[in-house]
Amino acid sequence: MADNVVIGLIQASNDVEGNQPVEVHKQKAIEKHIKLVREAKAKGAQIICLQEIFYGPYFCSEQNTKWYDAAEEIPNGPTTKLFQEVAKELGVVIVLPIYEREGIATYYNTAAVIDADGTYLGKYRKQHIPHVGVGNDGHGFWEKFYFKPGNLGYQVFDTAFAKVGVYICYDRHFPEGARILGLKGAEIVFNPSATVAGLSEYLWKLEQPAHAVANGYYLGAINRVGYEGPWNMGEFYGQSYLVDPRGNFVVMGSRDKDEVIIGEMNKKMIREVRDLWQFYRDRRPETYQEMTELLP
Repeated sequence: MADNVVIGLIQASNDVEGNQPVEVHKQKAIEKHIKLVREAKAKGAQIICLQEIFYGPYFCSEQNTKWYDAAEEIPNGPTTKLFQEVAKELGVVIVLPIYEREGIATYYNTAAVIDADGTYLGKYRKQHIPHVGVGNDGHGFWEKFYFKPGNLGYQVFDTAFAKVGVYICYDRHFPEGARILGLKGAEIVFNPSATVAGLSEYLWKLEQPAHAVANGYYLGAINRVGYEGPWNMGEFYGQSYLVDPRGNFVVMGSRDKDEVIIGEMNKKMIREVRDLWQFYRDRRPETYQEMTELLP
């Protein structure tokens, strides 16, 4: 595989009012994102990541069983199948974050990973599930109403262009999984997110560059843009970015525009940084046992 790999990050607004039926949201968002994926390919992208639960609003702003109907099986659901065809046609790797249903009524916040030949490689299920209010109107990140914690571990997917790890939104606040992805050989980790100003923005450009530096890999952070009604709990502030293993921002998107952000990762830099900063060599796992034993 070549040292240089072109990364595409897609940030977008939701164009449908939240009160509309689930199927309307999905149809409009999927049409929009297929166009954006094609745009990313036209700009040279080889690996493309979409935003968290890309095919609708961030419905976790409310607690409403209506949104259970948005969930699909992975890989046998229609959205995964559709994007497998798109990936094969374009010859790109796609990280596809969608709402997953397993069995009759078990739900996860998941990202499917599709290789450049359309092969489904596997999925990552979000491990850390928030349940946090925002403001005084009853809105928030009510994710425990919708998702079980992930149960598939921290996987690294060997794609046509790079070894890819996935960490979803709230996961980024927990360094342990980010370290495991590096130990398993990730060259780039994607963090598709949905997060609003006033709550998390002061951390947005701190935590994930720190993960990239501590673990010697690239990290692609994706956040949607705009305000989503009827909840309007805050501004999704975009600023999706690619950061390198030295903590430098390779490229960053706008705050408020639908956008395909294109940046390039260089595997030679990963080797150089890991050779210089021997964090994996010098870590002391035998001294960390207390971390899993201490109570909150």
